[in-house]
Amino acid sequence: MVSSWRKFDWLLFSALLAIALASLVSLLSSNAILFYKQLVWYIIAFCLILFSIRIDWRGLIKESYFRYGIYWFAVALLLIVDLSGKTIRGVTSWLQFGDFQFEPAELAKLGLILLLAGFFSRRHIAAWVGKNIALSFFYALIPTVLVAVQPDLGSALVVFGIWIGFLLLSGINKKRLAVGFLVAILFAGLLWGFFLKPYQKDRLLGFVNPERDPLGVNYNVIQSKIAIGSAGFWGKGFGAGTQVQFGFLPEAETDFIFAAFVEEWGIVSGLIIILAFLLVVSRIVKIGIEAKNNDYKFITLGTALVLAIHFLLNIGSNLGFLPVTGINFPFLSYGGSNILTVAILVSIVERIKLESS
Repeated sequence: MVSSWRKFDWLLFSALLAIALASLVSLLSSNAILFYKQLVWYIIAFCLILFSIRIDWRGLIKESYFRYGIYWFAVALLLIVDLSGKTIRGVTSWLQFGDFQFEPAELAKLGLILLLAGFFSRRHIAAWVGKNIALSFFYALIPTVLVAVQPDLGSALVVFGIWIGFLLLSGINKKRLAVGFLVAILFAGLLWGFFLKPYQKDRLLGFVNPERDPLGVNYNVIQSKIAIGSAGFWGKGFGAGTQVQFGFLPEAETDFIFAAFVEEWGIVSGLIIILAFLLVVSRIVKIGIEAKNNDYKFITLGTALVLAIHFLLNIGSNLGFLPVTGINFPFLSYGGSNILTVAILVSIVERIKLESS
């Protein structure tokens, strides 16, 4: 047991703890009710991560029924959400159980990572063979479509990005990659012409033209830039962020919590959070590289991949570098579904480190 604790990745754990503390401080400043709810989720998450050395993830992961079971269970929940889910901010993404809300899209990410990790670990040499591309694409397409029709385009991009990432991690076939790029351009045109909602088109147009509709489509990003730009090196202090406290910054607890945190605690503190997150990803990648088999490698690298996609989309929208997609900052934004999903993935990664040491 003592030896197991020595092999535990305390740097990874500490970096996640730093991100959690930043989230709690920001929520305590803006919304005390959400602070206590988030605190409960963090307690559950860190207990799960700490006891990862006692959980036989290997015994579960090696069983196909476990991987496929989580995947198809997530698909079933997505179907239920699409038919009767709770609508929040115009998106039907949540199942409601009393006061508890759950977002199946997060479970779909976990299920897809586990399923594709097993799929590509057995076929990584032949990953670019037509039938393997088609079958893995099929697995990714189902949850992508179900999430997209909610409509949650941001989460759909993340889910589909997991498949693309796994394919690229398996090597690159230049000819088929070029064909895929052309298909993606064609698909983007069809998406724009027939599937995107008017507000989604407005967001993209607003990104291209930042001066367009400052009180409408670009309002969130402009307020986020003001919050970050007015923070200075050390911030305005706890509870003193004008953008947050006076309600000018929308979604200050979720999509724009990074901007909310920086306004009150400064650019230096914001950089520390970014570095803590990069440390999380780098530690997971290191564990993946050192993993003793391909299955473990794909699980860990898939975990790093989904965290990185979330991070880039969220930070990019907070800074105005990318369109607003409604994607949260993993383990920082308010929301139990994402925290629990990240905790499960990190718990598996910690167990992989233990078994690979």
